[in-house]
Amino acid sequence: MSNPIEIRQIPCLSDNYGYLVHDPVTNMTATIDTPDAEAIKDALSENGWNLSHVLNTHHHPDHAGGNRQLKKETGCTIIGPRAEANNIPAIDEEVGDGDCVSIGSLNAVVYDVPGHTLGHIAYWFKDHGVAFVGDTLFALGCGRVFEGTHRQMWESLQKLMAMPDDTLIYCAHEYTQANAKFALSVEPQNTALVERCDQISALRAENKPTVPSSLGLEKKTNPFLRPTSKMLQETLGMLGSNPIDVFSETRRRKDNF
Repeated sequence: MSNPIEIRQIPCLSDNYGYLVHDPVTNMTATIDTPDAEAIKDALSENGWNLSHVLNTHHHPDHAGGNRQLKKETGCTIIGPRAEANNIPAIDEEVGDGDCVSIGSLNAVVYDVPGHTLGHIAYWFKDHGVAFVGDTLFALGCGRVFEGTHRQMWESLQKLMAMPDDTLIYCAHEYTQANAKFALSVEPQNTALVERCDQISALRAENKPTVPSSLGLEKKTNPFLRPTSKMLQETLGMLGSNPIDVFSETRRRKDNF
């Protein structure tokens, strides 16, 4: 039986999510990324928690912009990707693929998942079935390929897809409704997708989050995880094509959607 984990989801900026991960055994608390230091501080205060760690996924300002303020005000330890250490403000510990990060009695395995940025990492709390994936995988989407290649991004997504289907995927943005429109455009016959899109519309109509989602659901509905789908390949005019080529074309179409 694993130790309990507590997670708080924090809406930040226009469409970001920050997350607090709390270990009730040791009373240690980490924030996954720092999109808005004040929002994170408010959430800590509401829960009566003290910040012990920052776990950065990548260097973009809407993920690491609050590092220095939180470090100055709390003395927290900032952990981030080794490959982007020069761009992570106030970093204390550099980590990469296969490393273990401990927040009290909670343990996360680090995955290198380049593509969106060259040094992007994800944190998998395997014992608790949750993964914090930053901007690599979104609900019904994936991150834009800014620094890496399409091949790198597809390989990164495959690493995440190897996790158990019941893993809860905590991504960093509320992009799901826009992603759903694109997903329907490339796989309109996917009945699981159609059903999910209806659920998403209902949630957003009540201003409720669509995140987290299960990896299993993403595999059934997220076009970026489905380059082997014949339905998707037919829409793209790429029946029988290599998965990397289908993924690349799907990403290009989303960029221009």
